[in-house]
Amino acid sequence: MTKSKPKSKEAVEPTLKTLSRNRQALHEYEILDHWECGLVLTGTETKSLRENACQIHQAFARFEDGEIWLHGAEIPGYALGHQFNHKPKRIRKLLLHRREIAEIAQKVVEKGLTLVPLEIYFKNGIAKIQIALAKGKKLHDKREALKKTEAKRDMDRAMKGRSNKGRGSR
Repeated sequence: MTKSKPKSKEAVEPTLKTLSRNRQALHEYEILDHWECGLVLTGTETKSLRENACQIHQAFARFEDGEIWLHGAEIPGYALGHQFNHKPKRIRKLLLHRREIAEIAQKVVEKGLTLVPLEIYFKNGIAKIQIALAKGKKLHDKREALKKTEAKRDMDRAMKGRSNKGRGSR
């Protein structure tokens, strides 16, 4: 009987469970770069997240005192938390390497860009958030993006209808 080798950490695919996405950010901002960050959470916040309860559509990140903080993200109170529950809209610290924080801070201060959360998810059981360096779109840019998506959607419909024409009953 032969023993199989244990799989290395790199060979194992990470399991992702998306909790919340900020779809509005993709419409409002032009995404330039993004990072995966850890979140500093309390016990009741983690339990509440495991119940798929959070909203990040009005959230933003801010660089303060050499750290990055998440503002405006809402994680509702845990139902069984009682007096030990957390505040739903409290400010939460984001975990990044020092060099990443320095890079982000330089870009935000230098160019006047914004840090926007795109997605909160569990990666191998650990809560993560994806933040993006973003530049606000003007109204005409938004209209142009809508026109492009509508044109692409129309082309896809036409191609789908075209491929199904010859497959009728004979």
